[in-house]
Amino acid sequence: MTATHGRAGRREWTGLAVLLLPTLVLTMDMGVLFFAVPFISTDLRPSGTQQLWIMDIYSFLLAGLLIPMGALGDRIGRRRLLMLGAAGFAAASLLAARADGAGGLIAARAMLGVAGATVMPSTLALIRNMFHDPKQRQAALGVWTAALMGGATLGPVAGGLLLDRFWWGSAFLAAVPVMLLVLVAAPVLMPEYRAPRQGRFDLPGAALSIAAVLPVVYGVKTLAVDGWAAPPVAALVAGALAAAALVRRLRTAEHPLIDPALFRIRTFTGAITVNTVAMFAMMGFTLYTSQYLQLVRGMSPLTAALWALLPSVGVAAAAGSVGALAGRVRPAVLMTAGFLTGAVGYALMVLVRPDTPLWLPLTAAGVIAAGSVGTMTLTTEMVVSAAPPEQAGAASAASETASELGGSLGIAVLGTAGAAVYRSRLEDGLPAGVAGDAARAAQDTLGGAVTTAAGLGGRAGADLLAVARNAFADGMHVAAVAGAVFLIGAALVAHRLMKHLPAGPTSRPAPEMVQTTTQETPAF
Repeated sequence: MTATHGRAGRREWTGLAVLLLPTLVLTMDMGVLFFAVPFISTDLRPSGTQQLWIMDIYSFLLAGLLIPMGALGDRIGRRRLLMLGAAGFAAASLLAARADGAGGLIAARAMLGVAGATVMPSTLALIRNMFHDPKQRQAALGVWTAALMGGATLGPVAGGLLLDRFWWGSAFLAAVPVMLLVLVAAPVLMPEYRAPRQGRFDLPGAALSIAAVLPVVYGVKTLAVDGWAAPPVAALVAGALAAAALVRRLRTAEHPLIDPALFRIRTFTGAITVNTVAMFAMMGFTLYTSQYLQLVRGMSPLTAALWALLPSVGVAAAAGSVGALAGRVRPAVLMTAGFLTGAVGYALMVLVRPDTPLWLPLTAAGVIAAGSVGTMTLTTEMVVSAAPPEQAGAASAASETASELGGSLGIAVLGTAGAAVYRSRLEDGLPAGVAGDAARAAQDTLGGAVTTAAGLGGRAGADLLAVARNAFADGMHVAAVAGAVFLIGAALVAHRLMKHLPAGPTSRPAPEMVQTTTQETPAF
């Protein structure tokens, strides 16, 4: 059974199930290497800088290329771009699994980032093509959002389970059958769509988009890990200058990468703003949760990742509940409730100490994530529905880029706040006998303190560990208070931005898409 009278049938829902698989893989690939780093270090012996690039190059290129690739899909065909990206991702995964040196692995990870940037906006834009009925589209996008966030949670767990039985390259090979399934199923289950009268692809605009996003993501992530330094600050300045040039280019180009009129649609800009804030709130505390489980509670990475799955129950419940309520409750009310729910989760984190029962931090993390994901379920549908059909790819990519930046800013801002408190507390409370390089390593990070304490041993090591863990808890509390205040303010802003929208899906049934046959625009 296929779609009739604008409603999706079995073919479209099956196509959605296939689209969810690469969405899961793309977000899983960001965390799948968490446990593989020690094995890669032993096998390939990368330098410290190379190790950082192995971890980061994927997300850097993914964020930087989303907008150009989304606009390209609108022009050459969204299904075609999806299939090109799936083929590229499978090939790059094979290269990464068989890499025999750090340089080769970095190159393969870069290829994965490029391929991922073609797949991600294509999946979202194709949902816009496949689901014309607003209620069905809202349900489909809610499931897509849950898959997007679920992949980030499952990535470390999948990596840990694979590495428990196989070599480090197996963490990459898991993506290959998924992408091959996409190549087989896409021509059968998904319609092709190419926007009419788009004009030439804006290469200068694409270059400016990359030049704006890449330095900002690099600068924010580097500041979050290493603190204030000249290179990341210079990167932020360069990114800001490129962003200003991009805005000018969008206003003056005959065929801009993204039509600037999109940002004059109140629902579109409001949804992107709220989505960015939601990602800020959710990702801003992920760093603390993982460190608390591993470095404060002493869990192994795999055990910590398995425990971290529990909050995802709240995430799934929130996504389903918001989808059910969206037809009866105004979006402004649901978004305000989502942000206030997240603020409650942050408030619960203030009660967490090193010896707190484990259910409390896990509950708090689940409440934070539930509030954020519930809100994002609504904003994803708004972005896709508010944009004209011919610009769905570029609009989806703009939303996903904003999410990447929001998540990076959350980690940087809340991480920096907590790190400052940690260093201050440790500087004032170092046990006697801890000095020199040991003191500097302990003051740098909680991980450094744990390593230093293990080296010291005895009473001095135990005292240092206790002081460091309490200092980390104090820093986490300050970040939690900042996050709660931020979300209360965000709730007020979201209500103001979205109060004009009625209950129910945010658009009328989608106008009929311009369909192309595979003879007119080959899928691959």
